[in-house]
Amino acid sequence: MIVGAFILFGLLAILSLYAIVVYNRLVNLKHDTAKAWSNIDVLLKQRHDELPKLVETCKQYMKHERETLDRVMQARAGVSAAREASDLPALGLAEGRLRRGLLSLFAIAEAYPELKADQSFRNLEVRISGLENAIADRREFYNEAVNNNNVRLEQFPDIVIARRFAFQAFELLHFGEEEKSDVDVRELFG
Repeated sequence: MIVGAFILFGLLAILSLYAIVVYNRLVNLKHDTAKAWSNIDVLLKQRHDELPKLVETCKQYMKHERETLDRVMQARAGVSAAREASDLPALGLAEGRLRRGLLSLFAIAEAYPELKADQSFRNLEVRISGLENAIADRREFYNEAVNNNNVRLEQFPDIVIARRFAFQAFELLHFGEEEKSDVDVRELFG
């Protein structure tokens, strides 16, 4: 009888410790995903702050390219609204529009030698291009963290603990199909 109680107590202790380990792993994954998103968010905010400077610099030289400049600013507003609402599908679409607008802006800038020679423009171009690369890198880290989290939430026995404590799956950050397609250089320079 006493031996049976020790065995039962031992099994309960092992199960409790295992549940604690699983719970702690799930918490860690949730926070890794949140941290990965925060890293993207910081870069999006930095780029958001740089774009008006770029557009203002371009306005001084590109008097006839108002439509391109407006498209960049509208796309910037779309990214900001989607980011603030944490709407990842809308963010992906807005990011695609913004990237196309920036490609178009930089392509058109080639026709303005005074603009290309402007130190402020060159600094902003380098800064924004660097932020674009960093966002792409962080997007990869975010999606990896989301995938790790979501897989663990579906695996047994983690699913039992995850449901008990209401752990939620996260959404992957996807950009639109046009983001993944090849750039039509003739369209940019045409």
